[in-house]
Amino acid sequence: MKLGVLLAGLLVCTGCATGSPPGGRLFASNYRYSPLTPPAAPRPLPDDGVDSAPAPTASSDSSTDGATSTPEPRRSPGPEAREKVLAAARGLLGRTKIQLSGRTWPADCTGFVEAVHSRAGVSLRGAAAKGDNGVTAFYRYARAKGRVYTRGTPRPGDLVFFRETYDRNRDGRRNDGLTHVALVDKVEPNGTVVVIHRVKRGVVRYRMNLARPDLKKDPRTGAVLNDMLRAPGAGKTPVLTGQLFAAYGSVLPEPRPEAVARR
Repeated sequence: MKLGVLLAGLLVCTGCATGSPPGGRLFASNYRYSPLTPPAAPRPLPDDGVDSAPAPTASSDSSTDGATSTPEPRRSPGPEAREKVLAAARGLLGRTKIQLSGRTWPADCTGFVEAVHSRAGVSLRGAAAKGDNGVTAFYRYARAKGRVYTRGTPRPGDLVFFRETYDRNRDGRRNDGLTHVALVDKVEPNGTVVVIHRVKRGVVRYRMNLARPDLKKDPRTGAVLNDMLRAPGAGKTPVLTGQLFAAYGSVLPEPRPEAVARR
């Protein structure tokens, strides 16, 4: 009994929460994430798919019955929107409080992402459904107003969605769906994606390499490939960014007129 309490106390989660969210009983073998208890009906992503069709026109309404959402700004973001969002995100690096233009936002991953998008006049809650957490609401917005994809190279300013970064419903099972969101900062020559996000210690940069999601470091060069996104407990192998990746989302105008194929 004492051992179980000790392990629970040592559990560190960097999921989307202002405090220290309780984690499930997990382990990772050879960097492969798996639950100690059976997943039992893992939650699918909203609308069950990625690589979505192009966004609806600006005049369309994608709100859902029962949704609790913030009205979207009437003006569409301009071509400079990505640079505004990225500049705001980079300006918050190292901070624990999310404050922009005199406003304080929730000190978690969704508060950070929502705050930096406000600099471009973009609200990400226009497609939320009843019962959604903030991350899932942003995912629905990306599907409705932009695109969601998993293959190819993301652009700086795109969203990154992760799942199972902490045990949101506290049942010890891997069935929590989308639980964390970040922003693409840049893509390194080796394909490692650098993201900016809000974790427990503040706004930081992490790395993620989907070609080698189970490796923390390149065994040849020592370069970081994937940062730890969830620590199952003392003496256990970390769960890495590449292992918990769910999808990318693009909601801002492309920096160039021509769209780049991501499939």
